[in-house]
Amino acid sequence: MSTWSENDELFERAQEVIPGGVSSPVRAFGSVGGSPYFVAKAEGPHLWDADGNRYLDLVQSYGAIILGHAHPVVVDAIVSAAADGTSYGAPTEGEVLLAEEIVRRVPSIEKVRLVSSGTEATMSAIRVARGHTKRDKLVKFAGCYHGHADQLLVAGGSGVATLGLPGSAGVTSNQVADTVVAPYNVVPTLDEQTACVIVEPVAANMGLVAPAGGFLEGLRAEGDRVGALLVFDEVITGFRLGNAGAQGRLGVRPDLTCLGKVIGGGVPVGAFGGRADVMDALAPVGPVYQAGTLSGNPLATAGGRAALSLLTDDRFADLEKRAGRFAEQLERQLRDAGLDVRVPSFGTLVGLYFGADLPVDYDGAKRTDEQAYASFFHALLERGVAIAPGAYEVMFPGLAHTDEILDRILDVAADAASSTRA
Repeated sequence: MSTWSENDELFERAQEVIPGGVSSPVRAFGSVGGSPYFVAKAEGPHLWDADGNRYLDLVQSYGAIILGHAHPVVVDAIVSAAADGTSYGAPTEGEVLLAEEIVRRVPSIEKVRLVSSGTEATMSAIRVARGHTKRDKLVKFAGCYHGHADQLLVAGGSGVATLGLPGSAGVTSNQVADTVVAPYNVVPTLDEQTACVIVEPVAANMGLVAPAGGFLEGLRAEGDRVGALLVFDEVITGFRLGNAGAQGRLGVRPDLTCLGKVIGGGVPVGAFGGRADVMDALAPVGPVYQAGTLSGNPLATAGGRAALSLLTDDRFADLEKRAGRFAEQLERQLRDAGLDVRVPSFGTLVGLYFGADLPVDYDGAKRTDEQAYASFFHALLERGVAIAPGAYEVMFPGLAHTDEILDRILDVAADAASSTRA
């Protein structure tokens, strides 16, 4: 009997016209083996593939979805906006309303500019920092992924780590000559040539690695000492760890913040904002050029406003409680099944690390047992639960993941763990 499926056919066709058959590398299942499923539709905590298989989804578009797939409030907002046109290349009230909402919720952001992706946000924030300070040097941390801009790919997490790459071909030495890479959770000594330090305040692209006590505070103080700006990449943590993101939770105020994912309601979006005097370096006010035909897209601003309208402090608190319980019980079940695994949580984020000790930096994160992860990934998928096809991502339980849904995932995970151990 043939096991050829619609997913396989789509992947074969895709490889003829798309490099690797995918539009983002990790999706190709290269690190876990096998062929990817192609999503046909999704609703709430579920998605369905091209063969009609239903999965409980903990990927949730890598964090872009927090209310659940196809939430009716978000869908209605996007459909209503689309009826009036999908792009204008001109200002709209919608972008003003979304910008006002972001400024209202995140105290460090006095002005914000909308773009179309997280990569655009980090790339533009660094350009602004360099233009404002009139300095060149950039400091980033090994294992933190800030998108695929040239100067940020060196020692990156997420897909760069999954593919085992130190950086990327096509990036010249000159393009990274001013990029300094430091170990996460260690405060580097800066100098007067440093324009900015960019960091994930909670690292979520080398698995889940929490900031050590004093790390972020040290970065703030060291930046102030030499006049360098502190940039928080909150593309994942923004409006995921609370209405003020990681910075609101941890009490450290950056000069610039990069956002994405949640603020588009699942539609492509990014944003960067911060101190008014820094942001006013942007054209047309200042000399730093940045532009985008689709920036402030009306579908993204409508979807983002709809999503944010439902994200109250009470809902964040409830989700955090559920995520913490899920992580604790998942670790207990997997270890009881004989797997050497740790399941950390931070706020609403949940990690999965195959090893005895939780990592505190990229070197520790790279010691995860990727083969064990791949086995567990497929054991879950065969039982109807989808996690990311890469060991350096995190799980994104959202508001659609009720206690009942999470309990079902725990039941499946226990069975999958036994299979993996065997």
